[in-house]
Parts: sequence; structure tokens; C-alpha cells
Amino acid sequence: MDIQFEPLYPEIPLIKPPLRQRLRTRIAATYRYDTFIWQAALFGLWAVVLAAFTLTALGLPTGRGTGFDVLVFAAGGTLAMALSANVLAVLLALAGLKLPRLFTGAWLYSAGAVLTIFRYSGARWDVSAAAAVFAACAGTLAGLAAGFLFKPRAAWSRRLAGFLLPAAACAALVYLPLHSGGSEPLAAKPAAGPAAAISAGNPGLPGAVSYRSFTYGSGTDLHRSEFGEDAGLRSVSVDGSKILTNWSDARTSFWGFDSKSLPLNGRVWMPEGSGPFPLILIVHGNHLMEDYSDEGYAYLGELLASRGFIAISVDENFFNYSAWTGIPGNDMKARAWLLLKHLQQISQFAADSSTPFYNKVDFDRIGLIGHSRGGQAVAMAADPLRWFQRGDSLEDLDKYHIVSVAAIAPTDKKVDNNLARLSNVNYFSLQGAQDGDVSDFYGDRQYSRATFDKGSSAFKATLYVDGANHSQFNTSWGHYDASFPTGILLSRSRIMNEESQRQIAKVYVSAFMEATLHGKTEYTELFRDYRSGLDWLPATSYFSRYEDGHLTLLADYEEDYNVNTIRGGGTAEASGVKLSEEQVRDRENSVKTERGAVLEWQAPSGADSTDTEVPAYKLTLRTSGNSSQFNYALSHAAGLSFSMANLNYQLEEDKDTAAAKVPDLTLELESSDGAKARLPLSEFMTAEPLPVSKFTINPWLDDKIEDGKYQQHTETIFQTYRLDFDRFTEQNPAFQPSKLSSITFYLNGGPGKIMLSTIGVYAE
Repeated sequence: MDIQFEPLYPEIPLIKPPLRQRLRTRIAATYRYDTFIWQAALFGLWAVVLAAFTLTALGLPTGRGTGFDVLVFAAGGTLAMALSANVLAVLLALAGLKLPRLFTGAWLYSAGAVLTIFRYSGARWDVSAAAAVFAACAGTLAGLAAGFLFKPRAAWSRRLAGFLLPAAACAALVYLPLHSGGSEPLAAKPAAGPAAAISAGNPGLPGAVSYRSFTYGSGTDLHRSEFGEDAGLRSVSVDGSKILTNWSDARTSFWGFDSKSLPLNGRVWMPEGSGPFPLILIVHGNHLMEDYSDEGYAYLGELLASRGFIAISVDENFFNYSAWTGIPGNDMKARAWLLLKHLQQISQFAADSSTPFYNKVDFDRIGLIGHSRGGQAVAMAADPLRWFQRGDSLEDLDKYHIVSVAAIAPTDKKVDNNLARLSNVNYFSLQGAQDGDVSDFYGDRQYSRATFDKGSSAFKATLYVDGANHSQFNTSWGHYDASFPTGILLSRSRIMNEESQRQIAKVYVSAFMEATLHGKTEYTELFRDYRSGLDWLPATSYFSRYEDGHLTLLADYEEDYNVNTIRGGGTAEASGVKLSEEQVRDRENSVKTERGAVLEWQAPSGADSTDTEVPAYKLTLRTSGNSSQFNYALSHAAGLSFSMANLNYQLEEDKDTAAAKVPDLTLELESSDGAKARLPLSEFMTAEPLPVSKFTINPWLDDKIEDGKYQQHTETIFQTYRLDFDRFTEQNPAFQPSKLSSITFYLNGGPGKIMLSTIGVYAE
């Protein structure tokens, strides 16, 4: 029997609202899930946007001032965030997603903005994405934490918290990376047998000479009145159009001149008195065009003027890179050319009785100081005929005697397939181990190419400093060696403070010019042995090289590719040592212009090993048929000199740990009558551990930013050792240095690896 039941209530059909009404309802409820806590998180994201666009403004200056740039970029980023977040919130509402929609839109915008900014600055996709996620999540957490902590009840409290939170977060995000000071590097261990202190005073302190400062300029600068209407002297404009290429209209619009009317602008520090004084030009490198660089060497200009030099910081900012206009083609050649044009202009000033330069300049004593690309430009200007013809507006080059060239963290790139090769010119290069811009020691290449006539009074030297970076040698360049925002990914933990770094520059640059332009040769000892000036320098590790015209080479490994021969017909042999001759290579494994003998050895296999079993490398000089010049040099020699690089970091997979291991050497000298004298190298100078350069805030970034140039934490760095023969004759009076016949390097301990180069004897 089928029984059917009727429903108690008849079915009521559901009427679906029209689409337009449903959309209006969803749009009206767009912000229903954005409670106070998510609003607080929203302020955290706003702080991230403000910080990101502030860093972008610092990395993309417009030339209208930092305040203007930050205001415009921050305002633009805020407006874009407000528009984008609200549009995204509406779209999320239309999709019916039940989440805090305004916050989600703001999160997506802030992450996208950070990702875009880092990608535009050249970072890889993975780095940009990591930075974006980290920044957005950090802003969210900071905002949520503040929301839970300060959840207000009163309306005025809500408004106050809403104002203070983004202000504080923005200030922290911007201030900390920009102004975090680096910690001072650990002090170097005192070397055995410290060198005697120099008798002269600290060259890094101001001298007794009073001076005045002024500027000269062509009067066409639109941005700096000191080179425009307020210039103390009016200089000429010069035509560089035959050298420069790709000078854009936008660059002309910014500066007010084109490549056919380049200005000669300079900041002058001139000693009072009748003179004539040595002339020193200082030139900057390739910083951002709109962030002017020439004023950043006032600390050197003032010091040098107080010690009796005319110092001029040359303006070449219009050759520099701009994010808006790029960089002119062939700028490196133009930098050197413009320095020579400045010499011509100063010569005209010096012949004019109405100018402060009148009869004040000694053109037989000219020094050049350059930083970064300027460091290469000064070497090119001292060797001009490789690039310029005498008739190419430089017909009077012989009038200017460039005696000394100092390069701070220089570049060394081929220009017109040529490199500067200085001859009988004093050369000094200063490099920081923490240089995140010019991360390879290119000044060491120029050092290798500098040569002297026999007996020349000129010398060449380098100094490599643990803890020094690139930018702090210029007071205007800040603390970071990469432009923002990528710069915040560089670590400051291993960088010395700026005052200490510039103290090193003051001591060495001043001593170099005093020794070579003022003839105060007592300061030359600082370049032979950095320990003689440690009382003037901050505590860190230093590595230095030195060579002059009084060195007679015994081995430089340039004569052939036979590991068993050396200069002059001598021989080389190794016992218990893996021996090879190789080109010196930099961090990027590029070949330098120098060769050396590479010695690799293992630890002794038994506890009862004797001296005869110690790995050794022996150089035997030719004792007959030597030239009279060689015999004369040997009879007047005061000691043995050689350069050695610690290559222990190449032996182990953990290169940073291996770099801390130092080679332990003993040297034995033998005269032709068989008398021997043996002393450990530590009697003269202790080998130092290699600096380990940690460039980035996280090792994951080392090979992912700046084209991977930070992945190598060490590089081949030479130290010159000078061993006084008197110490050997004290050890064995029978030993006669004038009859030196062989040199043996005993390689203790192990495993170890070193490179030897430029072995010779020196005369005082």
C-alpha cells in the first residue's frame, strides 16, 4: 500500500538577487574584515613602502637635493600604495574572498614594489623575491605586534598610534642600514723584531703652513654656484667631443653644457707664502653623477695645503654614471685628458699676475691622486702618449713633470687596448680588503707594470688594509660600496669606522708626497715597512709591497717558463716541494701581469724528521761570468728582498679557516766560500693571516648580487720582506754577503702553499 505525505508547508522558491545588486553588496563590504589589528599591520606595510622608496630616492638622485628626492619618491610610493591596495581590495571583495582585503592588497603592493625596486637595481629574481617577502612579512609582524600592544580604546589614542607607528618603523628601517657603524677590525699581532719608528713627525697631522681655499670654474654650472657665478677664478671651457661618445641631450639639459664645452672646475687649497709650491691634483671616480664627489677629498686637500702643497680637487662629476642618462662612452680616456687640461689652465693662471696662482706653482714637482676610476685616470695622465698626441690640444705636455702618482682603490681596464706603464714615476696604491666596489686589488697590477732605471730615486709601493672599504675614502660617498637599495645587502660588521680609514689615507698619501715632492726621504721607510709608522695608524692588519731603483733582481720568473732557471743564468731546485711557475690571479681568476714561483708542501711524515727532510726551495746564483754591474750591486747590497703571498686558502675546502694559517719559513744564505747563515723569517717579520672579506649580510647572497663578485673571500696579496744582511753576519760572521751564491727557503710545518716573486738584493 503506497502512502503519500504532503509537506506541511509548500516549497518557497529562492529568488537570486540581480548581479548588479550582488556586486554592490560585496563592494560595500570590502573592508568588513579589516579590523583594527589588520589596520595596524597596514601601517607596518606603509612603513616598508616608505623605507623602500626612500632608499630608491637615495639610489636615484635627481640633483635637486636629498630632501626633495625623498619627499617625491615617498609621496609617490604612498599614493601608489593607496590606489593599488584599494583597487586590489575591491577585486578581492568581488571575488568573495573572506580575508582582510585592504591589508592583503597593501601586502601584495609592498612586496611587488620591493621586488621591482631590487630587480631594477640589478639583483637577481631570487634575491629580489626574497627581499620582497622578507620586507612585507617584517612590516606585517611589526604592525601586528604594535596593534596588539597598543590597541587603543580612545579615538585620540588610535590616531596617535596610527601616526607614531609608521614614523618610528620608517625611521628604523632607513636609519639603521644607512648609519650603522662598522666595528673596528681586530688588532694585528705584533710582528717579531718590530721596525724602528720613523724619526719624522706624523704626516697625518696638519702642518704649520697657513692656507686659503677658493674655487675656479667655467661659470656654466647650473647646480653649484661655487663653480658658477661664485667661482673665485673664471676658467675656460674645453672641447671633449672628439673623445666622448653618447653624450645625451638629457645630460646637457641637466648640466647646462655639452661635450663641446666641458668646464674646468676645481676646489683649491693654497698655502700662504711666496712659493713656488708642488702641485697636487686630486680626482674622484665614478660615483652617481647627481651626488657630487669632488668635495669629498677636502680632508686631504686641507692636510696637504697645511704641509706646503697646492692641492686641487678636480670636478669630473659630469663624466659619471646617472640612472637617468647613463654614462658617456670613452669616459675613462676623457678623465685622464681633462686632468691634463687642468694643468694647462693652471699654467695660464700661474702666468697671470692677477690670480692667486701667479708664480706659486712648481711644475717640476707635480703629484696626482686618484680614487677608483680616478686612480686609473691619474696613471694614464702620467703616461699620456699612449692615448694622446702632442698636437691634440696637448702640445705642451713636456712642461708638466708628473713626479708622483697615488691611486686609491683604482680600476685597471684597457682603454684603446692599452694600459698605463709608468717609468721612473713614483707610484703608490692603497686598497681595502673590504672594498665592495673595486673588490680586486687592481693597483697591484699597475705596481707590477711600473719600472725604473737602475739607480733611480723613484720607488713604487702598495698597501692592502684589512677592514677598509671603498666609499669611506671619500667623505661624500657614505658607508656603502653599492648604491641603494642593493647596498643594504652589504655587511658593515667587518668594516672599520670612517675616521680610522681616512687616517690611513692621510698618513700614507701625505708621507708619499712629502717623500717624493718635498724630498723628505725619511718617510720612505714607511713604504718599505709599514711597522715603522704603526704609532700613526689604527690597529688592523696591513700588507705592503715596495721596490725602488736600487733593487737588483735575482728572480722575477719572467725570463722563461722553465721552473729550474732564474735570471742571469742561475738555477732553482725544489726538494719535497711541488713547484710550478704561474701567473698571479685575482679574485675573479683573471690573470695579472706578474708571474711567481708557487711552492706547495705537506707536513713531515715522521716525528724524527731532520733538517735535511724539511721541504726546501733553493736558488743558486751564477758565480762566474756575471756582469760587472751585477758584481758591483752584490758587493754594495745591504739585504735580501722578496715578495711572498700566502696561498694556504687554496688548500682546503674551508677557505676562510685556511686563510688564518700562516707559512713558517727559515732562510739560509750561503756565500761562495761555503759559509752559511740561517735565520727564521719571523726574526724579521711575522707572516700575517690573510684578511677574510665577508661582503654581504648573508653568505647566500655572495654569488647572487653584483654579478657574483663577492663569492671569493680572499685574494692573492703579496707582502715584501726585507732581510738585512747584518743580521745574518751576526748569526755567522764567516758569511760574506758580497759573495752570496745561494738562497734556500726551508718550508716548515705544513701543509702549506705560497707564491714567491721579485727576489733580489737591495742597496741602501
